[in-house]
Amino acid sequence: MGRREFIGLVGAACVSASPFVARAQRSVPARVGFLGGTSSPVGQTLLACFLSGLRKFGWTEGQDFKLELRWTEGIVDRYSQFAAELVRLNPDLIVATSTPGAQAAKRATTRIPIVFAAVSDPVASGIVESLARPGGNITGVSNFLPSTSAKLIELLKTVAPNLTRVCVLHNPGNAGKMLELQELKTGGQASGVFIEPIEVRSTDDLERLLSAGSHFHCHALITLQEALTFAYRKQIAEFAVQNQLATIFQVREYVEAGGLMSYGLNFCENYGRAAYYVHRVLKGTHPSDLPVELPTTFELVINLTTAKSLGLTVPPTLLAGADEVIE
Repeated sequence: MGRREFIGLVGAACVSASPFVARAQRSVPARVGFLGGTSSPVGQTLLACFLSGLRKFGWTEGQDFKLELRWTEGIVDRYSQFAAELVRLNPDLIVATSTPGAQAAKRATTRIPIVFAAVSDPVASGIVESLARPGGNITGVSNFLPSTSAKLIELLKTVAPNLTRVCVLHNPGNAGKMLELQELKTGGQASGVFIEPIEVRSTDDLERLLSAGSHFHCHALITLQEALTFAYRKQIAEFAVQNQLATIFQVREYVEAGGLMSYGLNFCENYGRAAYYVHRVLKGTHPSDLPVELPTTFELVINLTTAKSLGLTVPPTLLAGADEVIE
């Protein structure tokens, strides 16, 4: 074999073994797959937060990258279907915006880089090996800190000191939310509050639950955020008021829809940080070299109109500490 042939073969092997370098050197617009939970107005707002984040790093849609959108609309089974569909398109990168989405994308490919947003405990969910060293082809931004689960119970007891039984609305098909449920149970035991899980796997489950209010035997309701419950946030808020249930959620949009309180991260900020990871990966950084980022700021939103409807008095100290009060 001649020297020129040998160099050519080595060069070809290096390119095929280093897809991230190859992607970074492409002159055509990057192709980005986006696996999202809901195409609702709020889902579009979060997508806009992501695109805004990319623009800050010099990426303009249509010019520097093209987006392939897939929305599951709260149906967990669609994540695997759409992840496989995106992989067949051979994009330069896939963005997954939930725990089941990230899990599905990881199962679908070990070759295409994956960046996640809004994932609950990516280590326990089996998405990454560790926060500092994600391993494989995936990294991103988490939305989980165990201490926030206990905080939800603490805030409920602030407005309803005598509560002893709290129902938790969750989708058992979402592994990340099962971890949060366990944290809530631990926090409940420490606070003398019994936590009763209420499973909803589909829109049919949720609609049946909301039509059977008389069988709801709790003093308060915690709803774990995901696409399925998010799509029904207004109905859940109305159900809670009708059944005189104090409520707390993990994102503000539920409170804007009539819920009592929310405590959690700013999801727009979370999606914006995911854009930073996309920028780094498209520029050639391997996902395994980018540690997973945890949230650092949280916001408390209170709906005083709902509090009055429930006959609850919100302590002045809690109002003073709120990031926003809806009246």
